[in-house]
Amino acid sequence: MNETEGARAAVQLIDIVFPGDTNHHGTLFGGVALAHMDKVAFLAASRHGRAPFVTASSEKIDFAAPAQEGDMVEVTGRVVRVGTSSLDVEVELVAEAPVSGERRLCTRGRFTLVARKGPDTRLPLPPIAAAGPAEPGRILRLAEMVFPGQANHYGTLYGGDALRMMGKAAFIAATRHAREVLVMASSDRVDFVAPIQEGDMVELVAEVKMTGRSSVRVAVELWSEELLSATRTHAATALFTLVAVDERGASKPIRALEVGGAEREP
Repeated sequence: MNETEGARAAVQLIDIVFPGDTNHHGTLFGGVALAHMDKVAFLAASRHGRAPFVTASSEKIDFAAPAQEGDMVEVTGRVVRVGTSSLDVEVELVAEAPVSGERRLCTRGRFTLVARKGPDTRLPLPPIAAAGPAEPGRILRLAEMVFPGQANHYGTLYGGDALRMMGKAAFIAATRHAREVLVMASSDRVDFVAPIQEGDMVELVAEVKMTGRSSVRVAVELWSEELLSATRTHAATALFTLVAVDERGASKPIRALEVGGAEREP
């Protein structure tokens, strides 16, 4: 995986709807969906303006379809308007069934964020730049943020939380590739090379490297990004193997699929 510098046109967060995030109907709480959307809006604004932003308002948000327990929710934010000290971010939340790949737009909203004035704020905010070339479809990029509850007494991200993030990225990349029920079989190697500070943005870059008869191997890189300075640091690398299983939990062959550039084992 080759890392490219600079801001990208969109910031994307993908999460999985677990039981703790659902209501009594088995669908995603509206408040959890709004929290995901606001986080993505904040990250998109911060990456664009490199300033300390706060959310000022959001337009009316209508929920068109629910996200079911077990779905993946893909939340994408794009800066669509820039003023002197404020900007608008359009955010979409799409639910995706892991095995079938069925996707449905759950909601869309527009958030207005304002840069707080101070020594770290440079105004006016920069204009919207043209989007760069699209990356290969087999490369998955996910954004996260390091909050105080995820930091140790040194103010850096816990190794366990870093592994959770990387494992989730590997699972999502492998599931989209194979469209099977997958479980983690092994973490072949993990190298931590730099700490991630509280308040940093985390970007996970996952790529399917190999597909076997019943397994998928995924490499994941973890990058930290200081939101004000845009300084990016390669923090960790991991290699995960996931295995397709049947309803009894036994391994099963992966159905015929278009490997899309990944090497298939014999």
